[in-house]
Parts: sequence; structure tokens; C-alpha cells
Amino acid sequence: MAVYDDREAYIPYRRSDLIDLCISDGRLSIDQQTTFREFCDILSAYYHFQFHSYLETIKYNFEPFNPDPVTKVVHQPNPEEVQQMEAELIVAVTEVLERANYIPLTQEFLQRAFKVKSLIDLKTDIDFNEFEQIVFYYRGDITQTIKTKRWFWHKEVELDILKQIFVFLRFKDATYFEEKDVDISKLKFIPGKAYVYYYQNVPKPDLEFLFPNIKTSMTWKDRLLLGVPAIGAAIPLLLKVAPQMLLIIGVIGFLTLGRPVDIAALRADADTVKDLAPLLLAVLSLLITLGGFSFQQYAKYQNKKIKFQKDVTDTLFFRNIASNTSALSTLIDFAEEEETKEILLVYYHLLTSDRPLTPEELDAQVEEWMDEKFGTKIDFDIQGPLNNLANIRGDFTQADHLVEDQPLLSLDEQNRCRLLPLEQSKQVIDYVWDNAFGN
Repeated sequence: MAVYDDREAYIPYRRSDLIDLCISDGRLSIDQQTTFREFCDILSAYYHFQFHSYLETIKYNFEPFNPDPVTKVVHQPNPEEVQQMEAELIVAVTEVLERANYIPLTQEFLQRAFKVKSLIDLKTDIDFNEFEQIVFYYRGDITQTIKTKRWFWHKEVELDILKQIFVFLRFKDATYFEEKDVDISKLKFIPGKAYVYYYQNVPKPDLEFLFPNIKTSMTWKDRLLLGVPAIGAAIPLLLKVAPQMLLIIGVIGFLTLGRPVDIAALRADADTVKDLAPLLLAVLSLLITLGGFSFQQYAKYQNKKIKFQKDVTDTLFFRNIASNTSALSTLIDFAEEEETKEILLVYYHLLTSDRPLTPEELDAQVEEWMDEKFGTKIDFDIQGPLNNLANIRGDFTQADHLVEDQPLLSLDEQNRCRLLPLEQSKQVIDYVWDNAFGN
């Protein structure tokens, strides 16, 4: 089988669309079309049942780590049981991700992505030591050109975008944060719990915003944009109020010492003290001026902070597909859909081929067909669907004779794929489905 660096195994089309395309491809007779659709329906139902067991395992083991449970716990697992449940959870989630044709993202990859400047102009920091488990997978890697506004003009930039992202993050227990003198009540997450997210269309430079423990602050550029005008406005203001400040200091010195301060700029006498109204007016003017300026700068800072928070919220909210238990259910749906599509494509191409095919030939034929019909280049995973078809075994009737325990697919001595005829295949999948609940 060919290996590609620029292709994925992910099939970006619905199962129902693939079935319709196979039927409309013109290579099946009218009778075969009906039987093929029935075969596909039963096969889809069977794999839905198979993946339901995965879902139950994942949901059960996720419960001790669920940050927002909706049911009460009857039996509280002990530390050894929790450790075992976490191990089983990670194994099951990882296996389902791989069956859904997701690709792992390593921590080294994330660190490189964090170094690329994000469209959200923020200074960020993530402490990876706070995590007990990190599972980060993606599916679909594209390049997209978007327009961004820079000062007074628009600029086109090319962004690497991940179409779908699955994130599983389990934080360390409360003891870790207590030892670091962290106020747990102020954390945005619950120590010891796991947070699961599904996101879509996330630029690689924005991956850091998917972590709940991210710390954000203004960049030096934004600090200068606020600080330099503030200093520039404060200097003439201080020069303007300096005489009143000197007058106040002089009066305070006279009242404290009982005589004028022996500094010309601060000299105040009894007549100055008697003229109290101008002094009070000067004090009031000083307080109002400084207070107004301080409030103006504080308002600018708050507005900038709100804008930053909105940018981050938009990034997360509008790209979030599901969270926690719903994210795990969504993962099962995607894996079930992906695995069924692979099996149906392999079955259809073996069924309609005019000669037996080797796995390598079959792999190339499916990839060429996807390119021809959809203009989509994929790196088809041939071994998975071949194993699945070989593992589906059942009975069928042929010429009034019962043939028992036959696989849908087998390999001959020349390593060529041998498929049961469509009618017998439907009988086998019927048999498997009828006996699924009894096994």
C-alpha cells in the first residue's frame, strides 16, 4: 500500500451519500441495488450495536472524573479503582479515536504551534505540569486564506486549520495545587477532574486557547499603546497642577511648624492660611483632575480587557461542538460512521470487481475511486475493513444446504480477497444481527 505524507485516512463524506453513490454508479443491477442497500442498513445497525458497548465502557469509567455529573454515585470507588478506571478510559478513548481515523498531536507539536503568532493578540502561558493526562487528536488539516485588519488596512494571511479536534485533559488532584499555595476556589477548573472537548475549524496558532488553565495578559505592544499616551497626557497635567500642589505643601508645613517653610517655592504665611477658600478650591481642582484622568485610563484598560475576553470566548464558543459526556458520545458516533464507511467501500469494490483483488490493488482502487468521484485524495486504511469483514461470520443457505460459520471475506493462496456473493453476504449479516443480542 502506498504511504502519503499529505493525505489522511479520514473520509469526509456521509455514509448515506457513499451508499447512494455506490448504487447510482451503474455497476449494480436493479435487484442488486435493493439487496445492497439492505445489506448496508443491517451492517450499519450491527456496528451501531458494537460501538454502543464502547460508549457504555467509556461513560462508566469517566464518571469519577466528570466535572458536571447529572446523577448521584451509589458506590464511591477507592483510589485503586479510580486508577484502574482511568487506565481503561484512556485505552478505550484512544482506540475509538484511532478507529475514527484521528491523528495524535504530541506535546512537542503543541509547543511549536504555540510559538506561532495567533490572530488574537494576547500574551499567553500554559503550565503543562498541572495535567495528569493529555489526549489531543485531530482530523482534517487544511490551509485557508482569511482577511485580517491591521491598523488602517486589511491583509490576507494563510492559516493552517484543523477541521476537528478532540481534547481530553485530566488535571492533577487538589494536593498538587495546595502544595503550590494556589487558591483552589479561584481556579477555572476542578482539580482531579477531566475535561473533554470537541472543536472544529481551529487555527493551529489558536490551539493554546483550548486549555482551561491558560493565563492571558496584554502584550508589550498593547501596554505601550496604553502607557505612552497616558504618560504624555500626565506630564502637562502635572505641570498644570504643580503650583496648587506646592501651595498645599507650603500650608501644611506652616500649620505643622508654626512658621513659613524656608523654601521659596513652598513659602506660605498666616495670610495664605487665612485665605482658605482658594486653597480648598485648589485641592478640589487637583482631585477632580487627577481622578478624571485616572478613571479615563482605567476605562481604557477595562475596555481592552473586555475585548480580549470576547475574542477568546468567540474562539471557544463558536467552534465548540460538544463537551464532556456529550463529546464522548459524539466521538462514538464519528468512529461508528467512519468504520462503517470503510467496510462499505471495500465491500462494494470487491463486489463489483471483474477479478479478485489483492489488498494492495483494492487499496489503490478505493483511493482512485474517491479521487474520481469526489476529487478527494485520501490515504485509505485497507487493513482495518479487511479484518472487520473477515471477522463477520455466519450461516447461509445455498441450494437448500446450510453452510455454517462462513466469513464475509477470506484470502486465497495468492493473497487475493475472496468475497461471498451479495445474496449470501446478506444472509450472513442477517444471521449475525439476529444473534448479536444472544452472544
